[in-house]
Amino acid sequence: MITIATWNINSVRLRMPLVERFLTEHAPDVLCLQEIKTVEELFPHEAFEALGYTHRAVHGQKGYHGVATVSRLPLDEVNRHDWQANGEARHVGVRLRSSGLVIENVYIPAGGDEPDRAINPKFGQKLDFLERMIGWAEAVNEPTLIVGDFNIAPLESDVWSHKALLKVVSHTPIEVETLERFRAAHGWVDLGRQLVPAPQRYYSWWSYRAKDWKANDRGRRLDHMWASASVAEKAVSHFVLEDARDWEKCSDHVPLITGFDL
Repeated sequence: MITIATWNINSVRLRMPLVERFLTEHAPDVLCLQEIKTVEELFPHEAFEALGYTHRAVHGQKGYHGVATVSRLPLDEVNRHDWQANGEARHVGVRLRSSGLVIENVYIPAGGDEPDRAINPKFGQKLDFLERMIGWAEAVNEPTLIVGDFNIAPLESDVWSHKALLKVVSHTPIEVETLERFRAAHGWVDLGRQLVPAPQRYYSWWSYRAKDWKANDRGRRLDHMWASASVAEKAVSHFVLEDARDWEKCSDHVPLITGFDL
């Protein structure tokens, strides 16, 4: 079995001790990180080498965004898409040599606070990013896994209150509809909801604004692992590490781990 994880780490250099803990305790074969907030030259390569993650694809930039895929299995970087159309580091794709599986690691823009592109350009950029992803997905023709921080909670059961969040960026109808068109463009299977069926509770993000995130529990499922149908058939397990939200100096996101019988 191969295990693949995704985690918006919110600064890999600041939170490398948490990454080390996660990799030591759970040892996924592949870890896809988002929001690494560093350039490739300053990425903590030596720490990953020491942990056995000797294969890496890093697409970073100074202080913001950035994605990295680290692996114990040999891989080759295959693409870096600029779906933002502004040079921001938000995607890297790799292919595992052993299975040929393509893993696309993406950090979709958050989209600002107002769900109106006329007054909030960031929201328009988010929707345009998704439209470019839709065009790309229509041409995907090999077994692929796309993972990362999508910054959208699509289902009513993916948020603490559907009614309260209908006008809040990440759960607005236009975002959900656009993400659904992306799903349909390739026939992606939402592995999280395949293995943790709705309406079961499933969150991956809790705001830093809550003093007690666990008691407050106003979570959203913003992080996702979606697969081509042929890959989804081989998914055998899925785990959300909620405990990581309690770790010292934690990210506001927690890791997801999926096991595949490849």
